[in-house]
Amino acid sequence: MMTEVGGTIAPGFEGVREAFAEAQGVDAGGAQLCVYRAGERVVDLWTGWDATNQRPYGSDTLTVLMSCTKAMTAICAHILAERGEIDLEAPIARVWPRFAAAGKGEITLAQVLSHTSGLAAFDPAAGIDAAAMLDRGAPTAALAAMSPLWPPGSAAMYHFVTFGFLVGEVVRRVSGVPLGAFFAREIAGPLGLDLWIGLPASEERRVAHHIRPPARISADQWRRLLISAGVDPENRVPAAMVEAFTSTDELIDLMNSPQGHAAEVPAGNGIGNARSLARAYAATIGEVDGVRLLSARTIDRARRPLTDALGPPPPIPAMGGERQRFGLGFELPRGIIPMLGEGSFGHPGAGGRLAFAHPESGYAVAFVCNNMLWDNQTPDPRWAWNAPLREIAGRQR
Repeated sequence: MMTEVGGTIAPGFEGVREAFAEAQGVDAGGAQLCVYRAGERVVDLWTGWDATNQRPYGSDTLTVLMSCTKAMTAICAHILAERGEIDLEAPIARVWPRFAAAGKGEITLAQVLSHTSGLAAFDPAAGIDAAAMLDRGAPTAALAAMSPLWPPGSAAMYHFVTFGFLVGEVVRRVSGVPLGAFFAREIAGPLGLDLWIGLPASEERRVAHHIRPPARISADQWRRLLISAGVDPENRVPAAMVEAFTSTDELIDLMNSPQGHAAEVPAGNGIGNARSLARAYAATIGEVDGVRLLSARTIDRARRPLTDALGPPPPIPAMGGERQRFGLGFELPRGIIPMLGEGSFGHPGAGGRLAFAHPESGYAVAFVCNNMLWDNQTPDPRWAWNAPLREIAGRQR
């Protein structure tokens, strides 16, 4: 079913608009799609309904970007690395001495950015629940005190929330300001973005809350799944990951509150729109109105595959299906998230958000939605616009 769509496209992108409109016909929420090519906006679309505020989901609607935020956090680290203020391959403990505790003296920021540091989750005994994650003091103290869940660099597993606190603390210690303030000063301000990591109260009225399906996987269900796979759920690694799954689920609910919006959770509570997210990516691969965030050399380093040969940490089994692929702070294309093919780099967000760039074609893309339909196992059908966009990009190269 075709749905009414607002916005504009450049000539030649009609197929992208049609695919976006048709896919959104089954979505009870709202969505935005924005595409830049060579620093110019060529697609800027929106559709749907904002049930929070009982109004259409428009061009200026904001929503929580979930893990798309991780890429924005990574860009902050790469900016400091380009300036020579951070060495991604140096021990984090050089700028955060307490982090050296419990065998972490050699962990590097590159290992955190590639999800190989062994700090994918908090120890359950640390008591870092969703509410505690709204104050960076407790999470960063817990991470400084804990020992790695596996030998750093030997395995890869997604750092759901810890990613943001680890990278954010390094950025804070080097720059002298919290990550959200650094992002505002160095990225959002120069580019004129409607995108925040720590939302000002004045913007709260623009936020469309996310819609979640009622069915959730409980901690007991996760444990039973582990047992069925022959894994002892009381082992430290699976116990920590079960805690990560459940606390992240609770955090997603908390991100529908003003407190969740105003906090700084650099792994997941960036708030913005597709127009701003695409513009930020465009400025990593070229100039946008005179602003370029990162050099081509930095991007080539950041999109180099680092985890293709790594499996999950024991005793987590290597399940069937494809694994996530990581560079330095970005996910890389795979079957269910094809982006524009090899060379693309970006990040999905829980429920169906997706943003990425492809330097060879000059494209930067962002899709933002508030109805959390994506199951992380198959491509989101609302990404139907990606196929015609990929075809267009292929013809233009």
